Amino acid sequence: MLLLLRFDAKTVREPIISLTAIKTGALINILKADVGARKGELIVEVPEDKAKEVLEVLKKMGVDIQEITKSIARNDNCVHCGACVSICPTEVFYLNGENKVELRAEKCIHCGACVKVCPTMALYFPI
Repeated sequence: MLLLLRFDAKTVREPIISLTAIKTGALINILKADVGARKGELIVEVPEDKAKEVLEVLKKMGVDIQEITKSIARNDNCVHCGACVSICPTEVFYLNGENKVELRAEKCIHCGACVKVCPTMALYFPI
C-alpha cells in the first residue's frame, strides 16, 4: 500500500517512521521525502498485511495520512519521445513494437521524475 504522509511542525521533529516500524514490525519503504523544519511529506510503501496496524500507529502520532490509489497518467500531449523511459527508476514506461511509449502504472512509486522531464507536460498524477 502506498501512503502519502504529511507532518506538521510538531510531528516533523519526531522519529515517527522508526517508531512505527518498531511498534508494528513493518518494513516501511520511503519512496519520496520532502522534509523541512516546519513541515514534511513522505510517500511510503507499507506491506498490505501490516497496513491497518501502521495506519493506526501513525494516526495516534498525529500524522495526516492519505492512501495513494491512483498512479501516473498521461494525456493526449504525449509525443512518444521516450524521455520518461530513460528517467524512470522502476521501468514504468517502455517502447512497444511500434516505438510508442506504453506504461505499467502499477510499477509507479510516485517519484515524479518523469513528470519533470516530460517536454509536453503529458504526464501527471491524478487527484
